[in-house]
Formats: sequence, structure tokens, C-alpha cells
Amino acid sequence: MKILAVADEEEASLWDYYSPRMTEGVDLIIGCGDLKAKYLEFLTTVVNQPLLYVPGNHDQRYVQDPPEGGIDIDGQVYDFHGLRILGLGGSRKYRNGPFMYTEAEMKKRIAKLDRSIRFMNGIDVVVAHAPVKGYGDLEDLPHQGFDCFNDLLMKYHPQVFLHGHVHQAYTSEFQREREHPSGTRLINCGGHVIIDIPEGSYPEEGHTGSRFYDWYVGWKKKR
Repeated sequence: MKILAVADEEEASLWDYYSPRMTEGVDLIIGCGDLKAKYLEFLTTVVNQPLLYVPGNHDQRYVQDPPEGGIDIDGQVYDFHGLRILGLGGSRKYRNGPFMYTEAEMKKRIAKLDRSIRFMNGIDVVVAHAPVKGYGDLEDLPHQGFDCFNDLLMKYHPQVFLHGHVHQAYTSEFQREREHPSGTRLINCGGHVIIDIPEGSYPEEGHTGSRFYDWYVGWKKKR
């Protein structure tokens, strides 16, 4: 599966000067936060593929004006043709407002999703706005990562963790990709990045190994 992941910066090459060659073969668009709704709407229209997104700390406008044509996966596990995608938007809380959380609050959000993750027999991709604590984050509170993300990855070992929030202009130590001790690839999607997830590395739709969830998927298809 070929994924176009975007975050933080609307790129002219994907907007003002868009060419279909740039997104040829893309199956899914993922937004990791802090992007104009119109930008995401444009991408899902011209690429003509589904858009999944989570909000960033600057996306208060999404409360009243979310990106049309997209699916907000914040706080849920979404099954995209067998690829199990967990959404966890927002950043560390540094002022009052939506989409900002303390460490304890984010840990509680993850705990609420544990039943859904187990029901689907795991996760393949995590889509977040903030990074994992200790992996490409910064020392100032607004740009610190969440330590509970480390626990999440060590428990479920997803293939990929996608995030934004820490811009390339913020640090000379910017890395597009890092590896976590869990084996998960950590990818900073600032601007844009194309990610290939090989067929066969995640379950076929309705074949997760979870008896009840697979029955549920089959039942939905028959309706």
C-alpha cells in the first residue's frame, strides 16, 4: 500500500504546482495535523483517494470547519482494507484549548483504546501529531513528545508511527526517519513523505485472526 503522508506545511509542489506524477500509485492520504482544511480537501480531490487525518495543536478551526471529504480518526482504530490505523492527534498541553493533552491525559486516551486494539488483534500504523518522547522531539514543553507513546509501541509493535509537529526548521538534528526499540519505524511527515507498506505485511481485510472482528467485517460486507 502506498501512502502519501503530510503534516505542518502546505507545500507549493503539492498545491500550486501539483502534478499527478507526484502522487502516482498512491492508495491513501494521511494528514498528521496542523494543515489547512482546504489543502487536505484539495489533495483528496486531485489524488482521488481517501483521506484520513488527525488534528494538530493548531487545528482549532477543525472543530467548526473540518476538512470535507476526510475522515477524522483521532481517538479510534480505523480499518483501511485490512491496514489497522490508530489515530492520536494533538500535542503536549502548553495552554488551554482543544487538541492539547498532559502526559496523563494522553495515557488515558490510549488506555481507552486498548479494547479496540485487542478486538482487532493489533495495529499496523499509528498516526499522531506529536512525536514519541526521546525520538526527534525538543526540550521545550510545546514540542516534547509523549512518553506513553513509547509504552504503546513496545506493547503492540506497529510497523510505522507517523507524526509531524517538529518542523525541519526547528532543529539542525532533524531526521525524516528513526527506528524505535520496538522495531517500529518513526517517520516525521513534515511537508510530505511517500511510504510503502508491502502487501502481506499486514492482514488481509477480514483476516486479522480475531474471530469476532473477522466475523463482523464479513457481516458488514454482506449487508
